[in-house]
Amino acid sequence: MRAKGKIASWNHDKGFGFITPNQGGKRVFAHITALSSRDNKPQVDQPVSYTLSKDKQGRPCAVKVSRAGDTPAQRKNAKKGSNANIAAALFLIIVCISALTAKVPFLVLPLYLLVSTLTFIVYAKDKLAAKRGAWRTPESTFHLLALACGWPGALVAQDSLRHKSSKQEFRLIFWLTAIINIGIFIWLHTPAGASTLGRWLN
Repeated sequence: MRAKGKIASWNHDKGFGFITPNQGGKRVFAHITALSSRDNKPQVDQPVSYTLSKDKQGRPCAVKVSRAGDTPAQRKNAKKGSNANIAAALFLIIVCISALTAKVPFLVLPLYLLVSTLTFIVYAKDKLAAKRGAWRTPESTFHLLALACGWPGALVAQDSLRHKSSKQEFRLIFWLTAIINIGIFIWLHTPAGASTLGRWLN
């Protein structure tokens, strides 16, 4: 059954807040991933409707939270996530081909795979920390990992986990680090890039 209430508080940096039910009672926790649309930031006293559920610890929480004027975003989000996965997979395929054909040192391939996997894990742990109100990973750490060949894993994490995907300033810096990394990867295919990398490895 759907319940109605108002947003009592919202932490835009951490991506969660609380809803005061219209019928009274304790405030209900709501994470940003529970919003049916994230085109606009939630505002205090904004009327909402939601479905009452429980998190993994058995605590009450709101899911499928809708606000007045929201439009269904499931299809858009699904398409966005699919495109992100395809883009990350295509780039890693290009890295694999370059490594197997000796266009770049083979070490580059496991570097991208390992750092991307590590980056995905860091995103997942930070999302869990956000739900629990625990210590959060600094944004600079995410950007350093993306720059250090982890951006494919970050891209998949942002869209599949719906984490760090709505803050425009963060996304802007993320794409800047991804572009710089791609530029370095392309440069490694040039004689100057290959020579420089060879000196570093030696």
